[in-house]
Amino acid sequence: MSAPTKVLFGFHAVGVRLKTAPQSVVEIYVDPTRRDARMRQFVQRAKEVGVRLIEADGLRIAKLAGSHGHQGVAARVQPVAQQHSLDALLEQLEADGVANPLLLVLDGVTDPHNLGACLRVADGAGAHAVIAPKDHAVGINATVAKVASGAAETVPYFMVTNLARTLGELKERGIWVIGTSGDAEQNLYQADLKGPVALVLGAEGPGMRQLTRKTCDALVSIPMQGAVESLNVSVASAVCLYEARRQRGA
Repeated sequence: MSAPTKVLFGFHAVGVRLKTAPQSVVEIYVDPTRRDARMRQFVQRAKEVGVRLIEADGLRIAKLAGSHGHQGVAARVQPVAQQHSLDALLEQLEADGVANPLLLVLDGVTDPHNLGACLRVADGAGAHAVIAPKDHAVGINATVAKVASGAAETVPYFMVTNLARTLGELKERGIWVIGTSGDAEQNLYQADLKGPVALVLGAEGPGMRQLTRKTCDALVSIPMQGAVESLNVSVASAVCLYEARRQRGA
């Protein structure tokens, strides 16, 4: 029996899958009324790798994607094999000689648009994985994949049963766990992010849960110079991850 398929939609999400695992793409639905250069280039790429193309109107594609933001493109794809566990990923990084893993931990991020944006940022900054608790997070769905612009296919995303315990296990591996909080005495730019680091961010508003906060090795704040008190979690993730990347000599 073949593996169950899932749906990706939007140029970025489907395009990245075509680039990274074209054999996993079962079929692509395209809106024939869209004839601009971007669509023509996309269709040409799909034909080059031999993927079945099906013409469908925008409404049919919207029903398939579960969203009207599909840009005239949706695809049925088979799952791509990824690391099954965080432990396996960390062991593989160690075997590959990666001495200073960079991880993003999201506590309480339940909005798919925020998660998609965080995955996109994590991919751009070269984070090795994104971690979230199963009971206070959104999973990877079509909306997440669309917003992530392909990063949902490239960044390992692990949902763990007990986040505090997982953070403790990261600490046992020598990974420094740094949480973000508006009331932290030290700011982000004073922290040393060059070594093995897991950056922990909570949802905008409530922030990290208390147990998560207590588990962190250190807390840092993002300096805010204006009237607003906090940043959207995806923006905060970008600030933190790219500061870590800057310190590492990117």
